[in-house]
Amino acid sequence: MNSNSQKKPALGRGLSSLLQNTNTDVTSVNNSPAGSISEIPLSSIEPNPFNPRTHFEKEGLFDLRESIIEHGIIQPLTVRKMGNDKYQLISGERRYRASQLAGLEKVPVYIRIANDQNMLELALVENIQREDLNAIEIALSYERLLSECELTQDQLSDKISKSRSNIANYIRLLKLPAKIQLGLKNRLISMGHARALLSLNTEDEQLEMYQEIINSELSVREIETSIRTKKNSGTSGRKAISFDRKTKSEIISFYDSDVSISSNQNGAGKLSFKFESKEDLDRLVKLLLNK
Repeated sequence: MNSNSQKKPALGRGLSSLLQNTNTDVTSVNNSPAGSISEIPLSSIEPNPFNPRTHFEKEGLFDLRESIIEHGIIQPLTVRKMGNDKYQLISGERRYRASQLAGLEKVPVYIRIANDQNMLELALVENIQREDLNAIEIALSYERLLSECELTQDQLSDKISKSRSNIANYIRLLKLPAKIQLGLKNRLISMGHARALLSLNTEDEQLEMYQEIINSELSVREIETSIRTKKNSGTSGRKAISFDRKTKSEIISFYDSDVSISSNQNGAGKLSFKFESKEDLDRLVKLLLNK
């Protein structure tokens, strides 16, 4: 029985389907049959320019280097042939960099054919499968797959075997101020902290609470409690007073649009509507003018 039919490939359908398709193989430099492993000079391989991952921890690379020196490369790199005995990485950049540190002259590879669009999608999908990515790297990969590869959220969900809500939660992180995104990228705060900060109405509130997390080393539960308490007591950020959630819910329901409400301690503030297109704006204007 084909083992591939027994369980879902760990890499997700997008990457694994291409890598397992022998139509994308080329005859290796040693005239090996399609699907086989070849050894090529490490110096003939160039990094993947589409790789969204830019940060590689030195300690992890040196650990991998020691493993390669002792055991060799267990999982071959995947490359595409560029011509003139030049190759470009599709996946395996950590192994590629660690092999350079180990002083290897040749490395085992699978050689594939892939156009630039496939290269980008392959690099992004493979990137998402890694366990050591930070939340911002994952969010950026999701966003690029949706925008540059022109995938819908349903298609992306199918390719990487993640729910639409998981994808949406990561992409929302990119709405946070740059300082908070950097803190999340450097693992100063967790995904749970970031999601709690997204519930605040303004960047000033988010930055103020972020600094409180850093200074007081607050847990996710503590920060959620703090945000809830401040909202209820009317002392959050710009001293916004609490308002009836039912009222906000009724506004959203009536106008069929996401809204944000902020106010100061004197009751003055603003009510903002979100619209998706000119047609949506025209619809809201007619409702507001009661036309």
